Amino acid sequence: MNEPYHEEVEHFYTSDLKKPPVEKVNVWPCTGRSSSSSGVSFSCPHVFFCLSLLCQIGNLLGHPQCLDYGPPFQPPFHLEFCTAYENFGCCDQERDNSIAAKYWEIMDYIDPQGHKLCGAYIKDILCQECSPYAAHLYDAENPQTPLRNLPGLCFDYCSEFHFNCHSAISLLTSDKHIQECCETNKTRFCNLLNLHDKDYCFPNVLKNTALNRNLGSVVADRKGCLQLCLTEVANGLRNPVLMVHANDHTHRMFVAEQLGVIWVYLPDGSRLEEPFLDIKTIVLATPWIGDERGFLGMAFHPKYRYNGKFYIYYSYMDKKQVEKIRISELKVSASDVNKADPHSERNLLELEEPASNHNGGQLLFGVDGYLYIFTGDGGKAGDPFGKFGNAQNKSALLGKALRIDVDGKSPDGKPYRIPPDNPFVSDPKARPEVYAYGVRNMWRCAVDRGHPVTKKGRGRLFCGDVGQNRFEEIDIIVKGGNYGWRAKEGFECYDTKLCRNSSLDDVLPIFAYGRNVGKSVTGGYVYRGCESPNLNGLYIFGDFMNGRLMALQEDEKTNKWKKQDICIGNTKACAFPGMISSYSKFIISFAEDEAGELYFMSTSYPSAYAPHGSLYKFVDPARRAPPGKCKLKPVPVKTKSKRIPFAPRAKTILELLNDPPTTQPPAKSSSPTGVTRTLSSKKAKTTPPTKIKVSAVKPASAGKKTQKIKAKAKHHKPKQKMKVTKVSKTTPAPSLTKKTPPPTRTKKLPQRKEQ
Repeated sequence: MNEPYHEEVEHFYTSDLKKPPVEKVNVWPCTGRSSSSSGVSFSCPHVFFCLSLLCQIGNLLGHPQCLDYGPPFQPPFHLEFCTAYENFGCCDQERDNSIAAKYWEIMDYIDPQGHKLCGAYIKDILCQECSPYAAHLYDAENPQTPLRNLPGLCFDYCSEFHFNCHSAISLLTSDKHIQECCETNKTRFCNLLNLHDKDYCFPNVLKNTALNRNLGSVVADRKGCLQLCLTEVANGLRNPVLMVHANDHTHRMFVAEQLGVIWVYLPDGSRLEEPFLDIKTIVLATPWIGDERGFLGMAFHPKYRYNGKFYIYYSYMDKKQVEKIRISELKVSASDVNKADPHSERNLLELEEPASNHNGGQLLFGVDGYLYIFTGDGGKAGDPFGKFGNAQNKSALLGKALRIDVDGKSPDGKPYRIPPDNPFVSDPKARPEVYAYGVRNMWRCAVDRGHPVTKKGRGRLFCGDVGQNRFEEIDIIVKGGNYGWRAKEGFECYDTKLCRNSSLDDVLPIFAYGRNVGKSVTGGYVYRGCESPNLNGLYIFGDFMNGRLMALQEDEKTNKWKKQDICIGNTKACAFPGMISSYSKFIISFAEDEAGELYFMSTSYPSAYAPHGSLYKFVDPARRAPPGKCKLKPVPVKTKSKRIPFAPRAKTILELLNDPPTTQPPAKSSSPTGVTRTLSSKKAKTTPPTKIKVSAVKPASAGKKTQKIKAKAKHHKPKQKMKVTKVSKTTPAPSLTKKTPPPTRTKKLPQRKEQ
């Protein structure tokens, strides 16, 4: 998505850090009509205002960032030249070698005495391109700011350099203005290289323990809230309930809307005009705010590349006006890989829904190759069905995690086979499909891919189970596990009588939170992607009702999980191109792409027919993987439908920072996550949201709680050296004897309701 910036990045990575393209502001000229108190002159009357604004923005942007506008990284190999940044910074080995080659080109023009006197200064200055604060040192915090030719130096250090090595200036930069005005004028030169924030000039930035104590770690504020960033990936969606990939190396993303339409998004960010599947005439969905019915689940067969099969989960109404859940199998069209064949539908399972809420909706394939189906308890409040409720009744399929083998058929004629190791296959009072029970209404479950190297954690099933009226919980699903509902809610008793008689072997949540935190959990994913190494192992999830984002980190010694809040859009931490400062409130679902990067979907108006949903991608502003490590090579896909380019709607942080001063700043959100509240004030105050009555469909049962719709550098051969006159400590150094400076060489860069 940042393709427009690619050309400008190439300009920055030149051997002598050339100035940006001519259309950018030049902050270095020494002639002009206007001048500052520091002796810097400007060639246009507007530049002083621009520089003043830049200084103001600079105060906000003092965070690690590289010249390509991205976070720093850990080089894959130790750097041999710029060793101060061999563990963390903005250079890989190729760039380090390039800087070393530049250094030796310069040193070829200096005699041995000059080597001893100035070599360390020259190396330090060149290596600031590798500093984790390179963008700050060079005024390259975003594509619109003017780029310095030399990094920001602290005044004392700059004075020492100028005193000893001022003749090296013309070797370090090709800017004639600096060469002419500053080689003999220390004050002007050091004022030019001065930074507004003294903490960030070199070498102070290396000594500042406050800045470097946790450099490269996930940024957390004083309250421990993790500072993460977002990019907008898609918008205009009608309650996007899920995003899945086909694991076919095409890196397409399939985004489903609640009313029954699935869209294909390509790796370049565009969407195909024609949907992958459109069954909205079959799916039972209404415009009611927070209605839980509709298209709820989708999973691609593990061998989709070969058999073209996928599975869907949706609400529908049969001919007798009975509401049901249907799980069925479909195939991709033989003539178009971006279209499903709607006539290929094969029903696997249908469940009657006694109420209109608690419909479950998760489908996924485990690492064992079996299909897992997560159903709700049937609706209403307190699971009032039968003596113990549906969830505790193993002879019912509601309130369960089911497991079936879609590649076989049962002897009794079912269109699927029962895995032989299902936990209750030998229990005559239990349905053999049951894998785990005692769940209320699990909304969004995910399989842990496992640690990228050790694979630890691989195959774990994480789910968010929506609570009744006190607790929301996160569970890890195990074979045969009883998750307590309705005897328990979270860690506490719900039905006192059942709770007293419940088994001590009931599986407790790994985390539960009360109504002071949120009202309706949306299960997430354990991050296992490549681009943000710091996030590896974090389980990231959210709350539908209040838009809160949270993370759980496992303590491997105690096997306990600790919660941290996630804060989004901090203008200091997230001032990168493409980052946005807010998101829509109602968090419907989380997703991961084929590469394991993490996303979530939310909307500002939770109605199945309201096109206010968006898809966002998480970005860690503190650290990224080395450039090129996460590069994808998607398998090309032939498209017959027109491609619709992505048109962002959310304003980026850099756009907000560059707004004219006369623009009134946007009101700050009271939410720690920076949620955008786009509902009208009247609607925003309505909790829970009311439904819009639709006569064609029966109303939801009273007292229900809405589920989630959720909604080497090599040394050059020495040339003939010129001597440098020995300098006393009390007199300025004479000009270094030098030849014509080496030529510049461009280097390539490798609402829910209460229930």
